[in-house]
Amino acid sequence: MRKLQQMKNWITKQIDLPADVFMDLPRITLVGQVHIYIENHRGLLVFSDKEVRLLLKQGQLLIKGDSFVIKTILPEELLLEGTIEQVLFLEGEKKDR
Repeated sequence: MRKLQQMKNWITKQIDLPADVFMDLPRITLVGQVHIYIENHRGLLVFSDKEVRLLLKQGQLLIKGDSFVIKTILPEELLLEGTIEQVLFLEGEKKDR
């Protein structure tokens, strides 16, 4: 598995592609503390007005804050509005806890 990851890293550098395209990584755009746009996620696991948890290829993304509203949701994209206080990567988390 490690050799495969090293090969992906090498190929990404050689063909000058953004890492998120070739390595299936999430692209996260944060606008101040009021908007977060996540691309390349694998699904919504938890949603409340204070917490959002998304499944990623490797692990989960946890967003904590207040007054969350989902403005856009597509199979691999999500636009969240509210007061964003924390964005955490939870490595190796496969399921909702």
